[in-house]
Amino acid sequence: MIRRLASALSMLALVACGDPKPEVKAEPEPPPPPVAVTPDGYRPAKSETLDAVRARGTLRCGVHTSLPGFALRDARGEWRGFDVDICRAVATAALGDAAKVQFVVVDPKDRFAALQKGEVDVLSRNTSRTFARDAGLGLTFPVVTYYDGQGFLVRRALALNSAEELGGARVCIQDGAAAEANVGDYFRVRGMTFRAVMARTEEEARKFYEAETCDVYTADVSALAASRSVMANPGAHVILPTVISKEPLGPVVRDSDPTWADIVAWTVYATLLAEELGITSRTVEQARETATDPETRRLLGVDGDLGALLGLKPDWAFQVVRQVGAYHEIFRRDLGADSALRLDRGLNALWSAPAPGLMYAPPMR
Repeated sequence: MIRRLASALSMLALVACGDPKPEVKAEPEPPPPPVAVTPDGYRPAKSETLDAVRARGTLRCGVHTSLPGFALRDARGEWRGFDVDICRAVATAALGDAAKVQFVVVDPKDRFAALQKGEVDVLSRNTSRTFARDAGLGLTFPVVTYYDGQGFLVRRALALNSAEELGGARVCIQDGAAAEANVGDYFRVRGMTFRAVMARTEEEARKFYEAETCDVYTADVSALAASRSVMANPGAHVILPTVISKEPLGPVVRDSDPTWADIVAWTVYATLLAEELGITSRTVEQARETATDPETRRLLGVDGDLGALLGLKPDWAFQVVRQVGAYHEIFRRDLGADSALRLDRGLNALWSAPAPGLMYAPPMR
């Protein structure tokens, strides 16, 4: 019995100490795909908006219903204006073609909702950057394209010199804009009274003013100049020198896509840098062939590939200037000497101009 028990135990020991199972080696994980880098070692960013724009083949840009100088259909139905040209410049950077824009008309009350819902890719609609809008709407204002301020349009026959003479006046104001709060603050601080005549649109406010339903029309100075330009007798009306607010105007995008915000900002900066470097839509091709200045060569995509950082082609800025123009060309044809508005550059002059303004673009490097 003892002999049988010992034999059984020996068998169990042999089973327990049998040859171990062969070790199965895990397959090595494949290395991560290489990350594309620019020559300087910076990693390019991704933009969902840019991808969507390219997949669609067009940029959807929210614009004003009808504001001369900024966004207006001409007699042939073509969109013209400063904000329209900003849209075309962004389309050129993103798609290489200034014509690939779908203009979406948005009114003041719905403009931010259209952007939030993804109905437009960028809002370019004479919109002021404010704290509440920037911080509270899930949107961002990447760049200022036009520095403006709220003013007052009155009949020249009244011989007024300042807004401080407007106590008791009937004031036409567009509903849904910041103008109502601004004018309320201005009058209240000075112990003055006024009666607001509210209009749904800028066009309606202008018609009220022309019909003498109000004594004065208040809006951004550029909007007042636009309204005056289409009146029966523009010379019979004057914009008072009083400016009661700061209104930095520019495009708006969703803050969930910072790379797209950079694309919009640097598109505008490219037009400013072109002006600063003395480049125009007529000279940009020659400049690309002959320029020796390092910043010019980087701007036009000759040296380096900075565009890759934003997912853009090397010649994106060259195409923007060639197809749409440098900032001074855009300003002149839409708002300046070649337009019905004939606005001076003023604050919108380059920082380096003989009469310096606020327009300043970061370096292209």
